[in-house]
Amino acid sequence: MPTANINGVRLYYEIHGKGNPLILVAGLASDSQSWQPVVEDLARHYRLILPDNRGVGRTTPANADTSICQMADDCIALIQHLDLSCVHMLGHSMGGLVAQDCAVRYPKSIGKLILAGTSASCSKRNKALLTDWAAMLESGMNPALWFRNIFYWIFSPRFFEDDEAVREALRFAVEYPYPQTEVAFRKQVEAIARFNCVEALPTISAKTLVLCGKEDLLFPPGECATLSQAIPNAKFHVIDNAAHSIHMENPAAFTDRVLHFLAGG
Repeated sequence: MPTANINGVRLYYEIHGKGNPLILVAGLASDSQSWQPVVEDLARHYRLILPDNRGVGRTTPANADTSICQMADDCIALIQHLDLSCVHMLGHSMGGLVAQDCAVRYPKSIGKLILAGTSASCSKRNKALLTDWAAMLESGMNPALWFRNIFYWIFSPRFFEDDEAVREALRFAVEYPYPQTEVAFRKQVEAIARFNCVEALPTISAKTLVLCGKEDLLFPPGECATLSQAIPNAKFHVIDNAAHSIHMENPAAFTDRVLHFLAGG
């Protein structure tokens, strides 16, 4: 799979499908593989660009300096590396922060913008929660317990009714061959805590869709609705049967709404 030497990192990325380019920007501790549930369906219609953000996956060095602005710069540099002038952008959670920053600072590079399960700033509760996750990881907490603790926040109660699904998700997370380091996780957490795009939201010119899982605990529908109201030309949609990890819990509804919006809906 290809890499690009940009902004002091060797950025790993994947490309799937053909058509107009759509870059997918993953959230905290997630990389290109987190999009697996929706890649096949989206790639039937678009040329998907899936980077590993700095600090995760196969992008190196693992513990590179990290900020939302740096990750946004990496995305734009990757777009330029691929000789593309403009792409649609979809960001989930932390990736939504990155996408907002791209839309604010690089408006000519962004076609349509999709912000999923995200906000323009990190609440005091979320800052404390993410900081606690970092401390737990650094304490040497059992990896399965650490991931399970996160799952309680990002999946709906319905997810835990399927014992096999929970076991498989934990197995995948614990055995993942490209685990994030403790240092890199802490740096991403601090990057999220520092970011605030609230005052810049009215300057976003891209047509925007804000998506939210109906049962999202981290960024509830009310907070996502507020985000959409602050962005000109923004639409807002709540997806049922999903919490924070919308594209994992309800990939069919997620892809349907994304494709509908990109097609002009």
